[in-house]
Amino acid sequence: MIGIKHSLVKFSLWAVLLFSSFQANAVIEILEFDSQAEKERYQTLIDELRCPKCQNQNLADSNAQIAVDLRNKVRELIDAGKNDEEIKAHLVARYGDFVLYRPEVKKETYVLWFGPAILLVFGALVVVIVLVANKRKASKNEPQAEPEEERQARLNKLLKENSEKE
Repeated sequence: MIGIKHSLVKFSLWAVLLFSSFQANAVIEILEFDSQAEKERYQTLIDELRCPKCQNQNLADSNAQIAVDLRNKVRELIDAGKNDEEIKAHLVARYGDFVLYRPEVKKETYVLWFGPAILLVFGALVVVIVLVANKRKASKNEPQAEPEEERQARLNKLLKENSEKE
């Protein structure tokens, strides 16, 4: 009985390995290009364009069906004689600025481009304000130094009072 279970586990593992290798082979695309420059241009474009479905994956790395479709569209637009800007403009018109890793600086993308710097400046300003407030608070709580003449007069008074009591 134990031998049969062991054999079933082995068979299951082999089946999983076999099907996973088919899955891995399914994402390999073989594309032929007229020139090496065209192939490099295609590769550069799919590296620069983001998959609309995946989080932080470009078209080249994504296995999503939409990424496959977009890679085919990029290839189709290259074959149609479109330049890189026209290809990007076509994809931005359909999917928005999200499809670009480096979107243009324009009114809609100000937060994206300048937001981190504004947050950094705001954070530094808050830190400076807190440090100054703490320094002022510490200086207010610090005992004031008594002038030497007043201190001596107070000591003399205490000595005199003590001597009178004795």
